Amino acid sequence: MKSYAHQRLLSLVGRYILLILLAIIWLFPIVWIVLVSFTKNSTGFVDTIIPDNFTIDNYVSLIKNANGVFPFVNWLVNTLIVSVLSMVISTLIIIMMSYVLSRLKFAFRKPFLQIALVLGMFPGFMSMIALYYILKSFDMLSLGGLVMVYAGGAGLGFYIAKGFFDTIPASIDEAAKIDGANKWQVFTNITLPLSKPIIVYTALMAFIAPWTDFIFSGIILGNNDSKSFTIAYGLYSMVFNSKGSATTYFTQFIAGCVIIAIPITLLFIFMQKFYVNGITAGADKG
Repeated sequence: MKSYAHQRLLSLVGRYILLILLAIIWLFPIVWIVLVSFTKNSTGFVDTIIPDNFTIDNYVSLIKNANGVFPFVNWLVNTLIVSVLSMVISTLIIIMMSYVLSRLKFAFRKPFLQIALVLGMFPGFMSMIALYYILKSFDMLSLGGLVMVYAGGAGLGFYIAKGFFDTIPASIDEAAKIDGANKWQVFTNITLPLSKPIIVYTALMAFIAPWTDFIFSGIILGNNDSKSFTIAYGLYSMVFNSKGSATTYFTQFIAGCVIIAIPITLLFIFMQKFYVNGITAGADKG
């Protein structure tokens, strides 16, 4: 009995040691980035972990440089507008489309699901050249065109939400119809209140994609004025397209990375419960 308890204790200690090591490996680059953002340096890459002199000048220069070579505030506002609009439109499309595919039976439903699954396997950047020329022909190489690109691809992201709706018993819908409710009333008054986890999950994913996207924003907005950039492409241009060497604004670049990580981190902290419930329930049945 003592031998078994001793083995369990050793196993538990080994697991904790492994978890601590993995946590250190995972947290080290994050801690380094945060510390570097408080370092005063204009010569290039920072190779120290703890800065000699802490300063907030990197953050101050980002906020004050509204009309300079890196209008960070404009990038932040642009990205927030694009992310919020894309999130609202994409969430509406995905939720309604998923509900229809889960609850309604119509011709070619299964072939459509199969075709959508195959199309969803192709990465979105494969279409970026075609999207560029389409938007250019309509003179929409702007933030509005970027919103259309993000929202237009939302339709193929319905599988997890559909799986969630499949877990809601159809008997609830039937009971509501017996009481005189139509399909829209069933959807808005019964299904949506029961679907908070998947709605939050879908909204988070739809918000994060444009907030952190670099490829499409660079292709669509790359030739515009720097004030129209989003954060991802703006930070890239700060380091690689700014006047001077590529490392002149390195610490400001790091400070910008810390700033844009804060909203995503806070969203996941406060919405973690809904996020986990949404993705696990959506993966339960498809």
